[in-house]
Amino acid sequence: MTTMPTGQPAATSAANDETPMLRLQNVESAYGPIKAIRGVSLQVRRGEIAAVLGSNGAGKTTILKTISGIIDPRKGTVEFKGEDITANDPSAIVRRGLMHVPEGREVFPLLSVRDNLLMGAYTRRDGDAVARDIETVFGYFPILRERAAQDAGLLSGGQQQMLAISRALMANPELILLDEPSLGLSPKLTKEIFEIVVRINRERGTTILLVEQNANMALNASDYGYVLENGRIVMEDSCDRLREKDDIKEFYLGMKDEGVRGERRWKKKKTWR
Repeated sequence: MTTMPTGQPAATSAANDETPMLRLQNVESAYGPIKAIRGVSLQVRRGEIAAVLGSNGAGKTTILKTISGIIDPRKGTVEFKGEDITANDPSAIVRRGLMHVPEGREVFPLLSVRDNLLMGAYTRRDGDAVARDIETVFGYFPILRERAAQDAGLLSGGQQQMLAISRALMANPELILLDEPSLGLSPKLTKEIFEIVVRINRERGTTILLVEQNANMALNASDYGYVLENGRIVMEDSCDRLREKDDIKEFYLGMKDEGVRGERRWKKKKTWR
């Protein structure tokens, strides 16, 4: 199937099927006088997991906050399912089917696990389906069933991350923005979380945009990847291809070329610069 060039209007049903679930075009956002992202353009296709890789402070979280309406961009556009949602109110964006799992979990600490899940479903009116979805998320994360009556603030960091993802699923979204799911977690828990994220994508067809410092886990879980440095996209490709690029191996996966001896890491420049 031939992909239409970016920006060309869809004229057939086949072309409509190829409209990205999410598209950012030349987006710039800032905190006061400090520009956090500069001219960012990316897209996420329906049913895929896309990853944005970058170091701390690169602007990854700002991208997600701009998409979900928490930050208004100074320039550029954000489109969801072909419709412009730039600077829309976050509650309106949620009702369109886009959920944001923020960095640091941000659960409601004084509410029970079950009530946190019900907060995720506050826009829904299909009570029977909500009850079924609670059982579904308990299937993904059985520990949440055991802790259903417990205050969320008493959960471990890993359990709170499970709850944050589950709360997003309770809205029955078409797209989930997932911010640093490995933050503060052990390698074992990180692996478990990523396995469930992939299951959610494959079993439910939920599209996911993931931002993550753990490049190895993100590349293994995702279909397509973007590399963000100093607020700019400097590289993009399928994750299979990104894993084979020398710069990704050295600067993101920690795999140094054995043929290079005595070269100081900080003196070696990335080829995209």
